[in-house]
Amino acid sequence: MLAKRELFERSGHWAKFADDMFPVMQLGAAPGDDDLVLRPANCPHHALAYAASRHSYRELPVRLNELAPMFRAERSGVLSGLSRVRQISLDDTHVFCRPDQIGDEAARALRSALHAQEVLGLPVDYVRMSLRDNGAGYLGTDQQWRDAEAALRLAAERVLPGTGLELVDGVGEAAFYGPKLDLQVRDGRGHEETIATVQLDFNQPERFDLTYDGEDGGRHRVAMIHRGTVGSMERVVASLLERYQGRLPLWLAPVQVCLLPVAPGHDGPARRLHDDLLAAGLRPRTDVDGSLGARIRRSRERRDAVIAVIGDDEIAGDSVQVTDPAADFRGGVDRARFGAQLQKAYDSRARRIDW
Repeated sequence: MLAKRELFERSGHWAKFADDMFPVMQLGAAPGDDDLVLRPANCPHHALAYAASRHSYRELPVRLNELAPMFRAERSGVLSGLSRVRQISLDDTHVFCRPDQIGDEAARALRSALHAQEVLGLPVDYVRMSLRDNGAGYLGTDQQWRDAEAALRLAAERVLPGTGLELVDGVGEAAFYGPKLDLQVRDGRGHEETIATVQLDFNQPERFDLTYDGEDGGRHRVAMIHRGTVGSMERVVASLLERYQGRLPLWLAPVQVCLLPVAPGHDGPARRLHDDLLAAGLRPRTDVDGSLGARIRRSRERRDAVIAVIGDDEIAGDSVQVTDPAADFRGGVDRARFGAQLQKAYDSRARRIDW
Protein backbone atom coordinates (compact mmCIF):
# COMPACT_ATOMS: atom_id res chain seq x y z
CA MET A 1 0.00 0.00 0.00
CA LEU A 2 3.05 2.25 0.39
CA ALA A 3 5.69 3.20 -2.13
CA LYS A 4 8.34 5.83 -2.57
CA ARG A 5 7.16 9.00 -4.23
CA GLU A 6 9.70 8.48 -7.00
CA LEU A 7 7.79 5.37 -8.16
CA PHE A 8 4.74 7.50 -8.97
CA GLU A 9 6.91 10.22 -10.46
CA ARG A 10 8.29 7.59 -12.81
CA SER A 11 4.83 6.23 -13.69
CA GLY A 12 3.37 9.70 -14.33
CA HIS A 13 0.79 9.48 -11.53
CA TRP A 14 2.51 12.15 -9.44
CA ALA A 15 2.26 14.79 -12.15
CA LYS A 16 -1.37 13.89 -12.83
CA PHE A 17 -2.77 12.99 -9.39
CA ALA A 18 -0.58 14.71 -6.78
CA ASP A 19 -3.47 16.91 -5.63
CA ASP A 20 -5.65 13.82 -5.10
CA MET A 21 -3.03 11.85 -3.19
CA PHE A 22 -2.49 11.75 0.55
CA PRO A 23 0.40 13.88 1.87
CA VAL A 24 3.92 12.52 1.67
CA MET A 25 5.25 10.73 4.76
CA GLN A 26 8.87 11.81 5.16
CA LEU A 27 10.91 9.17 6.98
CA GLY A 28 14.39 10.46 6.24
CA ALA A 29 16.20 13.35 7.93
CA ALA A 30 16.35 15.45 4.78
CA PRO A 31 13.54 16.32 2.34
CA GLY A 32 13.31 13.66 -0.34
CA ASP A 33 14.79 10.89 1.78
CA ASP A 34 12.42 7.93 1.77
CA ASP A 35 9.36 10.01 0.95
CA LEU A 36 6.52 7.48 1.12
CA VAL A 37 2.96 7.85 -0.14
CA LEU A 38 -0.19 5.76 -0.03
CA ARG A 39 -0.64 4.39 -3.52
CA PRO A 40 -3.27 6.08 -5.71
CA ALA A 41 -3.09 3.20 -8.21
CA ASN A 42 -1.79 -0.36 -8.31
CA CYS A 43 -0.37 -0.46 -11.83
CA PRO A 44 3.19 0.74 -11.04
CA HIS A 45 3.51 -2.06 -8.48
CA HIS A 46 2.38 -4.65 -11.04
CA ALA A 47 4.75 -3.16 -13.60
CA LEU A 48 7.62 -3.70 -11.17
CA ALA A 49 6.47 -7.27 -10.54
CA TYR A 50 6.53 -7.97 -14.29
CA ALA A 51 9.92 -6.28 -14.68
CA ALA A 52 11.46 -8.38 -11.89
CA SER A 53 12.27 -11.16 -14.39
CA ARG A 54 12.75 -11.62 -18.13
CA HIS A 55 9.89 -12.98 -20.21
CA SER A 56 9.77 -14.91 -23.46
CA TYR A 57 7.20 -14.29 -26.18
CA ARG A 58 6.10 -17.89 -25.59
CA GLU A 59 4.90 -17.25 -22.01
CA LEU A 60 2.84 -14.16 -22.80
CA PRO A 61 0.29 -13.04 -21.86
CA VAL A 62 1.14 -12.64 -18.18
CA ARG A 63 -1.90 -11.64 -16.12
CA LEU A 64 -1.37 -10.27 -12.60
CA ASN A 65 -4.46 -9.89 -10.41
CA GLU A 66 -4.88 -8.35 -6.98
CA LEU A 67 -7.87 -7.39 -4.86
CA ALA A 68 -5.97 -4.32 -3.88
CA PRO A 69 -6.49 -1.22 -1.74
CA MET A 70 -5.61 2.16 -3.16
CA PHE A 71 -6.17 5.61 -1.76
CA ARG A 72 -7.54 8.95 -2.90
CA ALA A 73 -7.50 12.05 -0.68
CA GLU A 74 -11.11 12.95 -1.38
CA ARG A 75 -12.43 16.01 0.46
CA SER A 76 -15.30 15.40 2.85
CA GLY A 77 -17.70 17.33 0.63
CA VAL A 78 -17.39 14.85 -2.24
CA LEU A 79 -17.54 11.63 -0.20
CA SER A 80 -20.76 9.73 -0.83
CA GLY A 81 -21.57 6.57 1.07
CA LEU A 82 -19.88 3.59 -0.54
CA SER A 83 -19.91 5.17 -4.00
CA ARG A 84 -17.06 7.60 -3.35
CA VAL A 85 -14.58 6.72 -0.64
CA ARG A 86 -10.98 7.39 0.37
CA GLN A 87 -9.85 3.76 0.37
CA ILE A 88 -10.88 1.80 -2.72
CA SER A 89 -10.67 -2.00 -2.77
CA LEU A 90 -10.21 -2.72 -6.46
CA ASP A 91 -10.50 -5.96 -8.38
CA ASP A 92 -7.42 -5.05 -10.39
CA THR A 93 -5.80 -7.05 -13.18
CA HIS A 94 -2.92 -6.02 -15.43
CA VAL A 95 -2.20 -7.99 -18.58
CA PHE A 96 1.24 -7.90 -20.19
CA CYS A 97 1.04 -9.22 -23.74
CA ARG A 98 2.50 -9.05 -27.24
CA PRO A 99 1.02 -6.43 -29.60
CA ASP A 100 -0.61 -9.21 -31.66
CA GLN A 101 -2.44 -10.39 -28.50
CA ILE A 102 -4.04 -7.04 -27.67
CA GLY A 103 -7.29 -7.71 -29.55
CA ASP A 104 -7.90 -11.10 -27.93
CA GLU A 105 -7.00 -9.88 -24.45
CA ALA A 106 -9.16 -6.74 -24.68
CA ALA A 107 -12.10 -8.81 -25.95
CA ARG A 108 -11.57 -11.35 -23.16
CA ALA A 109 -11.53 -8.56 -20.57
CA LEU A 110 -14.70 -6.92 -21.91
CA ARG A 111 -16.52 -10.25 -22.17
CA SER A 112 -15.50 -11.15 -18.61
CA ALA A 113 -16.67 -7.81 -17.19
CA LEU A 114 -20.05 -8.05 -18.93
CA HIS A 115 -20.50 -11.62 -17.68
CA ALA A 116 -19.71 -10.55 -14.10
CA GLN A 117 -22.37 -7.82 -14.20
CA GLU A 118 -24.88 -10.31 -15.61
CA VAL A 119 -24.19 -12.78 -12.79
CA LEU A 120 -24.55 -10.01 -10.20
CA GLY A 121 -27.79 -8.86 -11.79
CA LEU A 122 -26.49 -5.35 -12.41
CA PRO A 123 -27.71 -4.06 -15.77
CA VAL A 124 -25.16 -2.18 -17.89
CA ASP A 125 -26.64 0.81 -19.72
CA TYR A 126 -23.97 1.12 -22.40
CA VAL A 127 -20.26 0.75 -23.08
CA ARG A 128 -18.31 4.00 -23.38
CA MET A 129 -15.30 4.38 -25.65
CA SER A 130 -13.36 6.88 -23.53
CA LEU A 131 -11.19 9.11 -25.71
CA ARG A 132 -8.84 12.00 -25.08
CA ASP A 133 -9.74 15.59 -25.87
CA ASN A 134 -7.52 18.51 -26.91
CA GLY A 135 -6.36 19.18 -23.36
CA ALA A 136 -2.84 18.81 -22.02
CA GLY A 137 -1.69 16.01 -19.75
CA TYR A 138 -2.10 13.02 -22.04
CA LEU A 139 1.00 10.91 -22.57
CA GLY A 140 2.11 9.21 -25.77
CA THR A 141 2.16 10.00 -29.49
CA ASP A 142 -0.80 10.54 -31.80
CA GLN A 143 -0.03 7.26 -33.56
CA GLN A 144 -0.02 5.35 -30.27
CA TRP A 145 -3.44 6.79 -29.44
CA ARG A 146 -4.82 5.93 -32.88
CA ASP A 147 -3.54 2.36 -32.68
CA ALA A 148 -4.86 1.89 -29.14
CA GLU A 149 -8.30 3.24 -30.03
CA ALA A 150 -8.50 1.00 -33.10
CA ALA A 151 -7.59 -2.07 -31.01
CA LEU A 152 -10.28 -1.33 -28.42
CA ARG A 153 -12.93 -0.61 -31.06
CA LEU A 154 -12.16 -3.92 -32.72
CA ALA A 155 -12.51 -5.73 -29.38
CA ALA A 156 -15.88 -4.05 -28.76
CA GLU A 157 -17.09 -4.99 -32.25
CA ARG A 158 -16.27 -8.63 -31.47
CA VAL A 159 -18.07 -8.71 -28.11
CA LEU A 160 -21.02 -6.30 -28.17
CA PRO A 161 -23.16 -7.70 -31.04
CA GLY A 162 -26.05 -9.61 -29.52
CA THR A 163 -25.74 -7.95 -26.10
CA GLY A 164 -28.07 -5.06 -26.87
CA LEU A 165 -25.40 -2.61 -25.69
CA GLU A 166 -24.30 0.41 -27.68
CA LEU A 167 -20.72 1.67 -27.95
CA VAL A 168 -20.79 5.42 -27.26
CA ASP A 169 -17.81 7.76 -27.65
CA GLY A 170 -16.86 9.80 -24.58
CA VAL A 171 -14.42 12.54 -25.55
CA GLY A 172 -12.28 13.69 -22.64
CA GLU A 173 -12.95 10.55 -20.58
CA ALA A 174 -9.72 8.69 -21.43
CA ALA A 175 -7.06 7.87 -18.86
CA PHE A 176 -3.93 10.01 -19.15
CA TYR A 177 -2.02 6.99 -20.50
CA GLY A 178 -4.51 5.70 -23.09
CA PRO A 179 -8.11 5.14 -24.23
CA LYS A 180 -10.46 2.72 -22.48
CA LEU A 181 -13.74 0.82 -22.66
CA ASP A 182 -15.97 1.65 -19.68
CA LEU A 183 -19.11 -0.19 -18.57
CA GLN A 184 -21.52 2.58 -17.64
CA VAL A 185 -24.50 2.27 -15.28
CA ARG A 186 -27.02 4.80 -13.99
CA ASP A 187 -28.23 4.68 -10.39
CA GLY A 188 -31.71 5.44 -9.10
CA ARG A 189 -30.93 9.16 -8.98
CA GLY A 190 -29.84 9.20 -12.61
CA HIS A 191 -26.16 9.57 -11.75
CA GLU A 192 -23.80 7.76 -14.09
CA GLU A 193 -20.96 5.57 -12.81
CA THR A 194 -18.25 3.42 -14.36
CA ILE A 195 -18.63 -0.08 -12.93
CA ALA A 196 -15.76 -1.84 -14.75
CA THR A 197 -13.17 -0.92 -17.35
CA VAL A 198 -10.69 -2.14 -19.97
CA GLN A 199 -7.78 0.25 -20.58
CA LEU A 200 -4.87 0.09 -22.99
CA ASP A 201 -1.63 1.61 -21.68
CA PHE A 202 1.40 2.40 -23.83
CA ASN A 203 2.88 4.80 -21.25
CA GLN A 204 4.02 2.55 -18.42
CA PRO A 205 5.72 -0.07 -20.63
CA GLU A 206 7.87 2.81 -21.88
CA ARG A 207 8.50 4.38 -18.48
CA PHE A 208 9.35 1.07 -16.81
CA ASP A 209 11.10 -0.41 -19.86
CA LEU A 210 8.83 -3.45 -19.92
CA THR A 211 9.94 -5.89 -22.60
CA TYR A 212 9.87 -9.52 -23.71
CA ASP A 213 12.30 -11.68 -25.67
CA GLY A 214 10.88 -12.06 -29.17
CA GLU A 215 10.98 -15.02 -31.53
CA ASP A 216 13.69 -13.17 -33.46
CA GLY A 217 15.93 -13.06 -30.38
CA GLY A 218 15.48 -9.32 -29.90
CA ARG A 219 13.89 -7.37 -27.05
CA HIS A 220 10.43 -5.97 -27.78
CA ARG A 221 8.14 -3.59 -25.94
CA VAL A 222 5.27 -5.34 -24.16
CA ALA A 223 1.68 -4.06 -24.30
CA MET A 224 -0.15 -3.42 -21.00
CA ILE A 225 -3.89 -3.71 -20.42
CA HIS A 226 -5.61 -2.56 -17.23
CA ARG A 227 -8.82 -4.50 -16.60
CA GLY A 228 -11.43 -4.66 -13.87
CA THR A 229 -13.93 -7.51 -13.94
CA VAL A 230 -16.08 -6.52 -10.97
CA GLY A 231 -14.45 -3.18 -10.27
CA SER A 232 -14.42 -1.34 -6.94
CA MET A 233 -15.81 -3.50 -4.15
CA GLU A 234 -17.31 -0.47 -2.44
CA ARG A 235 -19.04 0.79 -5.56
CA VAL A 236 -20.36 -2.61 -6.60
CA VAL A 237 -21.74 -3.23 -3.10
CA ALA A 238 -23.50 0.14 -3.26
CA SER A 239 -24.96 -0.80 -6.64
CA LEU A 240 -26.08 -4.20 -5.35
CA LEU A 241 -27.74 -2.73 -2.26
CA GLU A 242 -29.62 -0.23 -4.40
CA ARG A 243 -30.52 -2.80 -7.07
CA TYR A 244 -31.98 -5.25 -4.54
CA GLN A 245 -33.23 -2.68 -2.00
CA GLY A 246 -30.89 -4.12 0.60
CA ARG A 247 -32.23 -7.67 0.33
CA LEU A 248 -29.48 -9.44 -1.58
CA PRO A 249 -30.08 -12.73 -3.41
CA LEU A 250 -29.40 -15.77 -1.26
CA TRP A 251 -25.96 -16.46 -2.77
CA LEU A 252 -24.80 -12.92 -1.88
CA ALA A 253 -26.67 -12.36 1.40
CA PRO A 254 -24.50 -12.13 4.54
CA VAL A 255 -27.20 -14.06 6.45
CA GLN A 256 -28.77 -16.55 4.09
CA VAL A 257 -31.12 -18.22 6.56
CA CYS A 258 -32.34 -16.92 9.91
CA LEU A 259 -33.58 -19.83 12.04
CA LEU A 260 -36.12 -18.92 14.72
CA PRO A 261 -37.08 -21.59 17.28
CA VAL A 262 -40.46 -20.61 18.77
CA ALA A 263 -39.64 -21.66 22.35
CA PRO A 264 -36.66 -23.06 24.28
CA GLY A 265 -37.90 -26.60 23.67
CA HIS A 266 -37.37 -26.07 19.94
CA ASP A 267 -33.73 -24.94 20.25
CA GLY A 268 -32.29 -28.43 19.72
CA PRO A 269 -33.94 -29.12 16.33
CA ALA A 270 -33.12 -25.56 15.20
CA ARG A 271 -29.46 -26.02 16.18
CA ARG A 272 -29.25 -29.33 14.34
CA LEU A 273 -30.65 -27.70 11.20
CA HIS A 274 -28.22 -24.81 11.68
CA ASP A 275 -25.29 -27.23 11.80
CA ASP A 276 -26.51 -29.10 8.70
CA LEU A 277 -26.76 -25.85 6.73
CA LEU A 278 -23.34 -24.76 7.96
CA ALA A 279 -21.84 -28.08 6.88
CA ALA A 280 -23.38 -27.56 3.42
CA GLY A 281 -21.45 -24.29 3.07
CA LEU A 282 -24.39 -21.97 3.74
CA ARG A 283 -24.50 -18.98 6.11
CA PRO A 284 -27.24 -19.56 8.70
CA ARG A 285 -28.00 -17.61 11.86
CA THR A 286 -30.05 -18.84 14.81
CA ASP A 287 -31.73 -16.11 16.87
CA VAL A 288 -33.21 -17.00 20.28
CA ASP A 289 -33.20 -13.64 22.07
CA GLY A 290 -36.62 -12.05 22.64
CA SER A 291 -40.15 -12.78 21.52
CA LEU A 292 -40.77 -14.50 18.20
CA GLY A 293 -42.40 -11.36 16.79
CA ALA A 294 -39.41 -9.21 17.76
CA ARG A 295 -36.99 -11.69 16.23
CA ILE A 296 -38.94 -11.78 12.98
CA ARG A 297 -38.89 -7.97 12.83
CA ARG A 298 -35.14 -7.90 13.46
CA SER A 299 -34.55 -10.44 10.72
CA ARG A 300 -36.65 -8.43 8.26
CA GLU A 301 -34.81 -5.22 9.20
CA ARG A 302 -31.48 -6.95 8.57
CA ARG A 303 -32.80 -8.06 5.18
CA ASP A 304 -31.92 -11.71 5.85
CA ALA A 305 -32.63 -13.70 2.68
CA VAL A 306 -34.85 -16.39 4.22
CA ILE A 307 -36.60 -16.66 7.62
CA ALA A 308 -37.37 -20.16 8.93
CA VAL A 309 -39.52 -20.69 12.04
CA ILE A 310 -39.45 -24.01 13.93
CA GLY A 311 -42.20 -24.90 16.42
CA ASP A 312 -44.19 -27.93 17.53
CA ASP A 313 -45.98 -28.39 14.20
CA GLU A 314 -42.74 -28.14 12.23
CA ILE A 315 -40.95 -30.66 14.45
CA ALA A 316 -43.86 -33.06 14.20
CA GLY A 317 -43.95 -32.73 10.42
CA ASP A 318 -40.16 -32.59 9.94
CA SER A 319 -40.56 -29.24 8.20
CA VAL A 320 -39.91 -25.51 8.62
CA GLN A 321 -42.21 -22.51 8.23
CA VAL A 322 -40.52 -20.39 5.57
CA THR A 323 -40.82 -16.69 4.80
CA ASP A 324 -38.95 -15.52 1.69
CA PRO A 325 -39.79 -11.83 1.03
CA ALA A 326 -37.87 -11.69 -2.28
CA ALA A 327 -39.88 -14.60 -3.72
CA ASP A 328 -43.08 -13.41 -2.00
CA PHE A 329 -43.41 -16.89 -0.47
CA ARG A 330 -44.68 -17.98 2.93
CA GLY A 331 -45.49 -21.56 3.82
CA GLY A 332 -44.33 -24.87 5.20
CA VAL A 333 -41.48 -26.67 3.48
CA ASP A 334 -40.24 -30.21 4.09
CA ARG A 335 -36.91 -30.10 5.94
CA ALA A 336 -35.00 -32.10 3.30
CA ARG A 337 -36.48 -30.04 0.46
CA PHE A 338 -35.68 -26.84 2.37
CA GLY A 339 -31.98 -27.65 2.46
CA ALA A 340 -31.95 -28.85 -1.14
CA GLN A 341 -33.63 -25.67 -2.44
CA LEU A 342 -31.24 -23.44 -0.56
CA GLN A 343 -28.25 -25.38 -1.87
CA LYS A 344 -29.57 -25.27 -5.42
CA ALA A 345 -30.17 -21.50 -5.28
CA TYR A 346 -26.71 -20.94 -3.81
CA ASP A 347 -24.86 -23.12 -6.33
CA SER A 348 -26.70 -21.63 -9.32
CA ARG A 349 -26.50 -18.03 -8.04
CA ALA A 350 -30.26 -17.76 -8.51
CA ARG A 351 -31.76 -14.32 -7.95
CA ARG A 352 -34.91 -15.92 -6.50
CA ILE A 353 -35.64 -19.30 -4.95
CA ASP A 354 -38.23 -21.41 -6.70
CA TRP A 355 -40.13 -22.79 -3.71
